[in-house]
Amino acid sequence: MSNVSTKLDMNIVHNEAAKRFETLIDGQTGYISYKERDDKLVYDHTIVPPQLGGHGVGSALVKQALDYAREHNKKVVPQCSFVASYINKNPEYKDLL
Repeated sequence: MSNVSTKLDMNIVHNEAAKRFETLIDGQTGYISYKERDDKLVYDHTIVPPQLGGHGVGSALVKQALDYAREHNKKVVPQCSFVASYINKNPEYKDLL
């Protein structure tokens, strides 16, 4: 019996000082960082520690970041390939590009 849950309990916070959305799970921090450029949010890195891989952490972080952009009327520049891939798989976010 595995003690690793397939659905991790994620509390994603917007760390405005560090310009990133982050979650802390079992002492490991996953995050998506951004830069602000005019009225755009440039999402440049999605970092998920290997121990948290395969549990949807990256996707949850990207979704939170994209929802934040939509709520604040910002366009998105997906410099990170993970973000670009997520938007391709979830066309409801293409209007943010």
